[in-house]
Amino acid sequence: MRIAVIGQQDFGKAVLDAFLTRGDTVAGVFCAPEKAGAKPDVLKTAALEKGLPVFQFPSLKSPEAEAAMRDLNADLGIMAYVLQFAPQSFVTIPKHGTIQYHPSLLPRYRGPSSINWPIAKGDLQTGLTIFRPTDGLDEGPVILQKTCEIGADATLGDIYFGNLFPMGVEAMLEAADLVVAGEHIEIDQDEDAASYEGWFRAAEAQIRWSAHADQIYNLIRAANPAPGAWTTLDGKKLQIFDARLHPVRRLGDVKGKPGEVIAVDADGFSVCAQGGRIEIRKVKPEDGKKIAAAEFAASGGIALGQVLGR
Repeated sequence: MRIAVIGQQDFGKAVLDAFLTRGDTVAGVFCAPEKAGAKPDVLKTAALEKGLPVFQFPSLKSPEAEAAMRDLNADLGIMAYVLQFAPQSFVTIPKHGTIQYHPSLLPRYRGPSSINWPIAKGDLQTGLTIFRPTDGLDEGPVILQKTCEIGADATLGDIYFGNLFPMGVEAMLEAADLVVAGEHIEIDQDEDAASYEGWFRAAEAQIRWSAHADQIYNLIRAANPAPGAWTTLDGKKLQIFDARLHPVRRLGDVKGKPGEVIAVDADGFSVCAQGGRIEIRKVKPEDGKKIAAAEFAASGGIALGQVLGR
C-alpha cells in the first residue's frame, strides 16, 4: 500500500520502519516543527536518510498541509504519536482515510498521558486502540484494540517499552491491512464510559506522604522514568524512581509517621506511609544525577528519622 506517516519521536520512527520493512511505499512523512535549539526529531532524521519527502507545517489545518497530503496520493494516512491537531479536511484526503494510535483502551483515558494514569490509579489492565481520528479528542470510531496486564510492580517504562510500544507497531500494520482491504469494522465509542485525563507532569507526580502506601507506590511507578515522582528533603527536591511496596501485614509492622525514614540498609531506605512502607532504591537529588538510594544514604544524603515532604 501507499501510505503517509504523520508522527514523531521513536514510536513514529518504529512505525515508519515497520511499513518500509514489509515493502509498503511511504509517500511522505509529516512531523511537527522542532522548537528552537532542539535536535531534529528521530522520525524526521530517519525519513530523510531514506530519501523520503518530509513536511513540517506549524499547523496541519493550513492549506499548504492539505495540498501536500493531496499531492502524495496515499491510500492511507498513519498517525503514529501525533500532538498536532489534524482536522477532518486533512485526515480524509487519503483514499481510505487515516488511522490513529492511542495507548489506552478507549473510551477510557482519552488525553495526552494515557499510559501514566491507569498505573497511577491502580488499574490492573490497559491497552491500545487504533481508531479513526475525528475533530474530537480521541473520540473517533474504534477499529482495533489490544490489551495488556499491568503487573503489581510494573512501571511506566515497563508498560510502554515492553508492551504498548511493540504491540502498537504491530497493531498499526494489522489495522492498515484491514482498512485497505475493506475488512474492518468501525465501532463508535461509548460516551457514557468515556474518561479524559490531562497531562501527567511534575505537579501530578508530587508525593503526598499522608496518602495510602498503595497510592504512593502507584504514583511512583506511573512516573518512572518520566516525569519522576518527587518529594522534598530539607527544602530541596528529591525525585524517587525504583521502589518497592511493603504493605502492613499485622498491627505494629510499621512504626513512624507518614514521610518518616524508618530504615536504612544495603538496598536503600524505607519511608513510612499509611498502610505500609515504601522501600526507595533509586533517587535523583535536586542538584545531582540518578543514584542508588543506598549510595545516597551512605553519602549522608539522608538519615534515619528524617521526614520527607517538608
